[in-house]
Amino acid sequence: MRSKLFLLSFSFLSFSVFAQEKEQDSLINNLSEVVITGQYNAQSVKKSVFQVKVISREDIDRQAGNNLADLLNQTLNINIIPNASSGKSSVQLFGLDAQYFKILVDNIPIINDEGLGNNTDLTQINLDDIQQIEIVEGSMGVEYGANAVSGIINIITKKNSKYKWEITPYIQEETIGKEYNLVDRGRHIQSLKVGHNFNEKWYANALITTNDFKGFLNDKKGKNHIENDGLRGYEWLPKEQLNVKSLISYNLKDHRFFYKFEFFKETTDRFDSFVDDGHHTQTQTTRPRSADEIFESERFFHHLNLTGKFNFMNYDASFSFQQQKRNVETYNYWIRTGEKFDVKNFEYESRDGFYSKANFSNFLKSENVDFQLGYEISEINGYLSSIAGLFQDNIDRRLGSYDVYGSTEVKINDKISIRPGVRALFSSQFSTQTALSLSSRFFLKNDYELRAIVGTSPRLPNYEEMYTYLVDVNHNVQGNPDLNPEQGVSAFLHLNKISKFKSGIQLSNKFSAWYIDVKDRIELIIVNQTPLQYQYRNIDVYKTIGTSFTSSLNYKNWIVNAGVTFAGVSKVLDSQENHSDDFLYGFQLNANLSYRVEKINTVFSAFVKYNGPQYQFVNQENENGESILVRGKQDGFTWLDATVKKSFFKNNFEVTVGARNILDITTINTTSVEGGAHSGPPTNILMGYGRSYFMKLLYKLNF
Repeated sequence: MRSKLFLLSFSFLSFSVFAQEKEQDSLINNLSEVVITGQYNAQSVKKSVFQVKVISREDIDRQAGNNLADLLNQTLNINIIPNASSGKSSVQLFGLDAQYFKILVDNIPIINDEGLGNNTDLTQINLDDIQQIEIVEGSMGVEYGANAVSGIINIITKKNSKYKWEITPYIQEETIGKEYNLVDRGRHIQSLKVGHNFNEKWYANALITTNDFKGFLNDKKGKNHIENDGLRGYEWLPKEQLNVKSLISYNLKDHRFFYKFEFFKETTDRFDSFVDDGHHTQTQTTRPRSADEIFESERFFHHLNLTGKFNFMNYDASFSFQQQKRNVETYNYWIRTGEKFDVKNFEYESRDGFYSKANFSNFLKSENVDFQLGYEISEINGYLSSIAGLFQDNIDRRLGSYDVYGSTEVKINDKISIRPGVRALFSSQFSTQTALSLSSRFFLKNDYELRAIVGTSPRLPNYEEMYTYLVDVNHNVQGNPDLNPEQGVSAFLHLNKISKFKSGIQLSNKFSAWYIDVKDRIELIIVNQTPLQYQYRNIDVYKTIGTSFTSSLNYKNWIVNAGVTFAGVSKVLDSQENHSDDFLYGFQLNANLSYRVEKINTVFSAFVKYNGPQYQFVNQENENGESILVRGKQDGFTWLDATVKKSFFKNNFEVTVGARNILDITTINTTSVEGGAHSGPPTNILMGYGRSYFMKLLYKLNF
């Protein structure tokens, strides 16, 4: 597949450029960007009662980001948490992990191996058909239901084109650290996107992308290493991805529908570091072998959306069926001959189900008052093999959620708007929950804008917390199916100021302050001392407070953005005998700049983010064997990327070259993690695979 796409891409590069139309690529951020997330109707950022951060298509292209993990690494208040042993990357926002954060595509939560919208692997979200990405920080339970405690990311896909035909192939080659060749090293990406306007009403597109990550060896020796010295395998696992997407849309004057389909497939190879030399005493020969695994994930995504307006109301309704399944193949491997034996295949984990969401608004036809009513329904079947965790049996459960919600937006005058809202969450598994919100926007003197947003959202327990079962002569660790959802509440304050000067400078500043409180936090606690027994209970509290300041300057061919965050985290760990509820503070800095050289049609960009030290209280033993509480530290580190994008042939052919992780970050030191039951705490955390270089060649055949 990869070689065919490679040849197909370059066949388009040889096509005559005379059929092209000039397409300008503006670096200037449009201050009146239209946003969708949380709105009754698509509207400008300025009119939204929510503070919505927009990552544009131009921003994505400047970073040459292929998946969501590539892109969000430079975003303030967001940490990307890679897992080299599984190949997955998750997101952390305000110190809360991916269970508290929701990722949506066109307002629909994405199903994955472990959840619906939450616990999403960012490397599985392809960006090739994305129009823009919208981020809202803070609890969004009224608009988006459970598990939207710390915020949401809404990915808006492209659904139209100004051209009759739009054909875009590209290839992208990257090194993985210092490792690269065309066969079994590096990262190799190929893509082909085709869009067509049949007439004024009908539009369709299709996309196919392959992403072949060959893994990162570092000091490892790969799958064919025959010595039992712990060096067999990879530090970052090899994996290959295939994305196939299609869309068809139909537009009338007052109504529109679209249907989207996506097929995603990922294959991840895991090689055991232990090698059995297979020593044969009679012949004094060896036949080394190892036990390996291949994980294969497949996702099917269907989404039908109907949007429009009648004389008496506006409507927006979506219906989605999704399925993601992760299978595993286990086998023994004769290393010298490359033969497999004792091959076994079984389902590892899966999710599938139906989802529907609809809202109705604009009943009053008033410019000052509007209200919205809506529902959200999901029927999700989840399966988890007993070997996927500490489970006594395979877990096969259904979770039905049936929510209704409503809000009212009142424009008190030209300067003040407020929006209260409420949602009732009904579930087949948990007691009825509620989510509340109150958002307000104030236009102040001298073009200042003030937004105040308070919201709540529950977080539902996961399978590990409910169904863990490890009971033997040495252990008694159990889940708790009677757990209650955690309760999250947040309050945000945003002050914005946009200034325009006669010199042509546009300056946008934003100051934000926030407070997030998660009650009934689920933790594993000791419920019996003799014999020692553990169980998950609703017991702890998590709090974070913080402030941030961001600034954006546009002047002629320059764009400069910078931001700083200072935040503190407090964990009230009633689940532990020794704990402190003091706030531990840290900070982040980020900046990026771009400059366009008009004469040579080239854009130079640089992106930098400093993640300051993070602190956490951990229990350690002193010299007398007593448990004491100490402040652990995870070292800070800086992530620096740079790109150069040059356009040829009236902007139809683009070449982007660049470097990621220029400061060569691989691991960072830590004393902020406690050890396990039978192991000491880790002393470092794997964060990257070193400095890497890439080149992207993209061609636009538009006519």
